[in-house]
Amino acid sequence: MAIHEKALIEDERLQQHDELVVDGVDVSGHWNTMIAPRTVRDYDDDFEAKIQSFAGGEYVHRCWQCGSCTNSCTMYAQNVQFNPRYWIYLTRLGMKEELVKDQDIIWQCVSCNKCTNICPKDVKPEGVMKALAHWMEVEGITEKSPSTIFDEEFADQIYKTGRIEDGKVAQNFFKKTGQPLLQEWLKVFIFRMMKHLPVKHLMRMGINTVHTPRTKSWGKTGDVLKNYVREQKEAAHG
Repeated sequence: MAIHEKALIEDERLQQHDELVVDGVDVSGHWNTMIAPRTVRDYDDDFEAKIQSFAGGEYVHRCWQCGSCTNSCTMYAQNVQFNPRYWIYLTRLGMKEELVKDQDIIWQCVSCNKCTNICPKDVKPEGVMKALAHWMEVEGITEKSPSTIFDEEFADQIYKTGRIEDGKVAQNFFKKTGQPLLQEWLKVFIFRMMKHLPVKHLMRMGINTVHTPRTKSWGKTGDVLKNYVREQKEAAHG
């Protein structure tokens, strides 16, 4: 039987004889390749439901393994290790440890949505890739992505002051991600604002970036909102 997706099989489970003759027929090398059997015990019955609780993973149960997602995938064309069909298969089986082995490439999804557009069962594979990447962040398997750090900074400012100062959010985001505060695109952006915005407005933006004002009568609203968001996350993800 042909070995499909041979790259997904561990090297130690692939067995072959360099020199082998069977009934007078030379089957040396890859002609006698066999796969050592494996007994799977390390699966999690609740893992599929876990991924469904993350945004994007809601419809993973619909997959019937046709492989259209992988065949149309932009990243698969560059790297055959990037395989949405395989990861959805592992998710449905609850094989978390197998997924973790690919933690360095799952996040590479470019969100072109070719997989989602071609999927006959409306699984939304692009969303499943995002859900898996998010799950790994939450579990501490991978580091937080820049988008997660930005979201946290955005929400944190709301909790504290009840309003958003774009300059403050960008400043703290650059600090937390180790990026220079004055980037080339930002210099161009500020220069264009200075040309078209009233001086009074620019001065107010600068002062607000240094001394972020609070929404009037914000009081304990931020704490209430923060606790509500935390409870909702715990209810969804456990």
